[in-house]
Amino acid sequence: MILPHAAVRSLQALALNVPRASLDSPVKCPVVLDGRIPQNFTMEVFDTSTSPFNPGFTKGPAPWSEILLFPTVPTPSRFDASNATGNFKPLEVTINDQSIFNPSGNSPQLGFRRAGLLLGNGSDASNQGVMTTHWSSMQDSTRKLNLTHEYLTSFHETNDSGGAQFALQIGTPLGQNSTTGGPSSADWKMLDRNNSVIFSTALKFDVWQNWAVTLDVPKNTIQVFFSEGNDPLKSVTEVLPNNNAGGGALQIGLLKKPTETKTVVNDGFQESNLNEGQILGGIFVENSANGCISL
Repeated sequence: MILPHAAVRSLQALALNVPRASLDSPVKCPVVLDGRIPQNFTMEVFDTSTSPFNPGFTKGPAPWSEILLFPTVPTPSRFDASNATGNFKPLEVTINDQSIFNPSGNSPQLGFRRAGLLLGNGSDASNQGVMTTHWSSMQDSTRKLNLTHEYLTSFHETNDSGGAQFALQIGTPLGQNSTTGGPSSADWKMLDRNNSVIFSTALKFDVWQNWAVTLDVPKNTIQVFFSEGNDPLKSVTEVLPNNNAGGGALQIGLLKKPTETKTVVNDGFQESNLNEGQILGGIFVENSANGCISL
């Protein structure tokens, strides 16, 4: 369930206290929700109501200031860089053995290891009209993913937690093995509302990989855009039918599913001494009315 959060902020509110992109920024459309991280942000901000993300969700008992890192990267991601120095900085979401979400206080999700930043409150403007969700990801060579497991790294979960309008998956899908036909465990797989793969591409370890997903809520359609490094985004799918009902919010980070499981959520095998991460940048949702998409 998505809970209200005072830190869901519009572009206008953010503009009051943080630097905005300069005129040469690739961001060309009105920003509705902004998860980009100003250079002057400290870790402690993520534990407060001034964070762009919900400080209480979706994670284990540790505060976000102990889960997130500010990694050193060779270059800023495409939508974090607005001038020679870059106005925004990346962050890294990490998971370990204690990354067990306990939503009600008495039902820990023992099957998962997860830490997902929540952008939005489930009923905000990002669930209306035509919206494009942007993010970039980079791999941490010291906190590699175990691709024998299935991961969701970004998904727009519905308000009833019963599904997602889209989800980005990596690793071996639960119930399959690495020899099963189709995209490999080392391929990113973009899933639609029906969990069908609508785009796949190889995971890269030395470059930013940039994503954008446009949802036309009234028309129930989806379209995916992708690029690497600082290359402009290009459409990698046609405009496809998709069930966009149910509202919801973006979760971005790591949700690692178990192996050898009966219920998925409540049981299964996870390795001990876990230390995995995902570097993220350029997180925002823009209004794509009239076909406006930042490429």
